[in-house]
Amino acid sequence: MRIFNYSSLKEQKWDSDILGLVAAIYKEAGKQELYLKQRPEELEKLVEIAKVQSTEASNAIEGIVTTNTRIRQLVEEKTTPKNRDEQEIAGYRDVLNIIHESFDAIPITQNYILQLHKILYSHMNNPIAGHTKTVQNYISATYPDGHVETLFTPLSPYETPEALDKICEEYNRIIGNMEVEPLIAIPVFIHDFLCIHPFNDGNGRMSRLLTTLLLYRNGFYVGKYISLESKIAKNKDLYYHALAESQTGWHEGTENVLPFIKYILGTILAAYKDFEDRVALVETKLSSLEMVRRASKNKIGRFTKQDIREFCPTLSDSSIESALRKLVTAGELKKEGRGKSTCYFRLN
Repeated sequence: MRIFNYSSLKEQKWDSDILGLVAAIYKEAGKQELYLKQRPEELEKLVEIAKVQSTEASNAIEGIVTTNTRIRQLVEEKTTPKNRDEQEIAGYRDVLNIIHESFDAIPITQNYILQLHKILYSHMNNPIAGHTKTVQNYISATYPDGHVETLFTPLSPYETPEALDKICEEYNRIIGNMEVEPLIAIPVFIHDFLCIHPFNDGNGRMSRLLTTLLLYRNGFYVGKYISLESKIAKNKDLYYHALAESQTGWHEGTENVLPFIKYILGTILAAYKDFEDRVALVETKLSSLEMVRRASKNKIGRFTKQDIREFCPTLSDSSIESALRKLVTAGELKKEGRGKSTCYFRLN
């Protein structure tokens, strides 16, 4: 079976890109901590929006969807699931809430990971919930002509429990001994988790939930205010490409995990930058029209009312709609489509 030794990470020479990303994340995390101490009450809307986005995006990556209205109602626990997709969405919401509220009380062990997986499926009768896989699974791609190609073969079912125990043990050891920078250790752990692929179903969603959990436990709280899952969903192809690049040679222990580390760190840094941008809008006390104008200038190409809502969490839907109408009338924006397909783009 594949051998795991995370102490070897401290011997590796990291390139300037990795070191630059780590330094930039620490700088942004320091800024966020200062703002949280000064203006915590102004960030609650960011938390609400991030929960909805995270739940929606992480499930959508796996093809689990419902309407925008139903997503919000499910996340806010104002309705009950109507079908299998909504049951899975509600389960993700529950695990995310537990991580938000109790991250410091959730140790990184196989037992706790299995418990979180069980909660992920708690709204449905699923015999696999809370258990490692019972059959061999494969990471594959389906091409336009219909043929399916296996991209990676994870560990076998009988090897899985021991491997899951081992990566938890190795992660806890190097973090406890402060042997390896947490921002390096976290992507490596998540990469190994995805290569083990310990469950018959739910591996991708569990990996994203565990990423949030590990970041919180190491003092990086950006995922509470800006959805990391949403950023991954918007760059899904880059995510899968980085993962595929890093999986080559994994069984032999010769993989190059750098592409996956860079992707995860880049995503974290982008989320911190978004946090800073949104805080700046809150701090400046701009009119709703000016807030929407500035938000639109941050968008490249076409964007929707939902995109503006994400950037302007303190504004009501009616204020955003009014501002968009004024910008269209003033000739700054052009509106296309109707109803749910409505979008906008800048004219100057």
